[in-house]
Amino acid sequence: MPPKHVPITEEEKKEIHRAYRKLVNSVTPKMEPEDRTMVRKAYELAVKAHGNQRRKSGEPYVLHPIEVATICSTHIGLGPTAIACALMHDVVEDTPVTLEEIKETFGDRVTKIVDGLTKLDGTYKVENRQAENFKKVLSTLVDDVRVVLIKIADRLHNLRTIGSMPRHKQLKISAETEFIYSPLSHRLGLYAVKTEFQDLCFKINDPETYHDIERKLADSEKERQIYINKFIKPIKTVIDDLGYPYRIFGRPKSIFSIYNKIKTKNVSFEEIYDLFAVRIVLDVPRPKEKAACWQVYSEVTDVFKPIPKRLKDWITTPKSNGYESLHTTIIGPEGKFVEVQIRTERMDEIAEKGFAAHWKYKGITGQPDVYDNWLDSIREIMDNPNSDALEFISDFKTNLFQEEVYVYTPKGDLKVLPKGATALDFAFSIHSDIGYHCQAIKINNRLVPMGYKLQNGDQITVITNKNQKPSDDWLKLVVTGKARSKIRSSIKEERKKVSEFGKEAFLRKMDHLKIDAEQAIEKMHRHFGYPSHTDFYYDLSVNKISLNDLLKQFRIEDHKLVDPETEKKVEEVIEAKPAPSSNGKASKITAKILIEGQPGEQYNYTLATCCNPVQGDDIFAFLTTGSGVKIHRTTCPNGTHLMANYGYRVMKAEWTITTNTNFVVDLLITGIDDGPGV
Repeated sequence: MPPKHVPITEEEKKEIHRAYRKLVNSVTPKMEPEDRTMVRKAYELAVKAHGNQRRKSGEPYVLHPIEVATICSTHIGLGPTAIACALMHDVVEDTPVTLEEIKETFGDRVTKIVDGLTKLDGTYKVENRQAENFKKVLSTLVDDVRVVLIKIADRLHNLRTIGSMPRHKQLKISAETEFIYSPLSHRLGLYAVKTEFQDLCFKINDPETYHDIERKLADSEKERQIYINKFIKPIKTVIDDLGYPYRIFGRPKSIFSIYNKIKTKNVSFEEIYDLFAVRIVLDVPRPKEKAACWQVYSEVTDVFKPIPKRLKDWITTPKSNGYESLHTTIIGPEGKFVEVQIRTERMDEIAEKGFAAHWKYKGITGQPDVYDNWLDSIREIMDNPNSDALEFISDFKTNLFQEEVYVYTPKGDLKVLPKGATALDFAFSIHSDIGYHCQAIKINNRLVPMGYKLQNGDQITVITNKNQKPSDDWLKLVVTGKARSKIRSSIKEERKKVSEFGKEAFLRKMDHLKIDAEQAIEKMHRHFGYPSHTDFYYDLSVNKISLNDLLKQFRIEDHKLVDPETEKKVEEVIEAKPAPSSNGKASKITAKILIEGQPGEQYNYTLATCCNPVQGDDIFAFLTTGSGVKIHRTTCPNGTHLMANYGYRVMKAEWTITTNTNFVVDLLITGIDDGPGV
């Protein structure tokens, strides 16, 4: 591991300056003098603050914020303010520089963005800190989306340079990216960034398959390019006759998307027909865009036969993240299927740079803001005082929908909800009180269950009753973050009210027995595994538990409850340590698995049944709360969730010896029917 503070050499100083010049030259349009001054000051502050700090790779640390700022400029299209913030995104967290110093030089707005980019301090419990950091960043969406966009750029550069990190940390970072950053990038319209996220995570999770597909793509590149040239030649002829300025080119599909096709369609690489797409980008004025795109579509489909079911018109009805394009699949030379995308330069910029490009054109296009409803739903979730960090992340994830459904109120007003939304989701989308008191729902004048999935064109009437209240079962009937958040909040409020009766009974009992009530409740709720005092009091209120029976499990000493056995401090971070052998020395048993460099048997591990890892699989260890250490495959279906939300419980694990073992496998045999009887 390279030293963290080795003096920066003269050659490295030149490299840092070259990276900065590249950043400045990448900003379009050209910066005004005051903006150049702000960016230069941010750069100088970052260079001074990070000083001789180095990354794990050994390179000067300050190159990282410069590269993050460059991604903000080139991939996302952010302006000078965001670029300055990106340059300083780590200074408060990793150097002595304070927010007050930044405020003095750059003002309130820059300071607020930098604060949003700074991780929380150690005042949060370790099991919640990861989720709290996610929540802090995501909650800035409704105020200043630049915080999230810079964080996405930060994550992208970290993934690009992750090779120096230990394997188990790579897997954790990959899981976080797949869990939050990749779907969020897609929701914000950053398709190029999302695609790179997917490829980089795939490379980390399954390097062997990644490199196999990468090699096959490289081997077939020349043949593929010959076909693309053959395909676009007649198309260029007909578009030239239209007189529109345009670009036409072929783009290979991403390695991850090719892998997905192999996996979902159960085919080999050689059997995938659409390894690339052809894109036609027109340079026409805004009023002529739609007509020009359809005109080109008409000409292209006169040259090659289209497949009608593959036509997707996202120009007439843009996606919820602002994406506009015509997509079709046509039958090209040699009978091969080819996807063709037709769009304008404006549409292409929005497709590539997403939210930032959308705001550039907002107010010019005359279209309603496609992000307003989504941001409103995020704001609703944030405003819920009863939502903890993990619940916030869960509700936020449900709001990363892409497809939508269009329904109507009894008065004919249009409402847009995510595809898969239910009748009960609709009730909450109208108003929280209507959702809380929803008793029945009519769709097109007929009664339907609350869990009915909405269809395009449905007209919905909600019947309410002031005595109706949400129940736990309602959480199974909704999919939107807003509805889930509101239902949880209502249930928690109701539980609080009911729990007061249990609290009063508990305090009376402790007073009667002359027991320290504060110590007793702490002792009991932890001893019996209750998440909170409220949950404990609630079970007392509804007679789910008996206080007299519980007290029999303790003895009373000095007005306090005492466990007969030595008790663990569950408020501390759970630590898994190898158990010593009977003579006090480390066990010499040869283990099949090493966990954190120690023989696995000392951790009392078991193999997870959700993925059934076998010898040779890439694995990680996960510390459960009640079942010891579980060994999972890195490709386990539950792995992304575990590593993204409970990274502090993930440990490095690896196989140590090779033995003959038996296990069941599935085989897929692909062959060619070469004639009768074969």
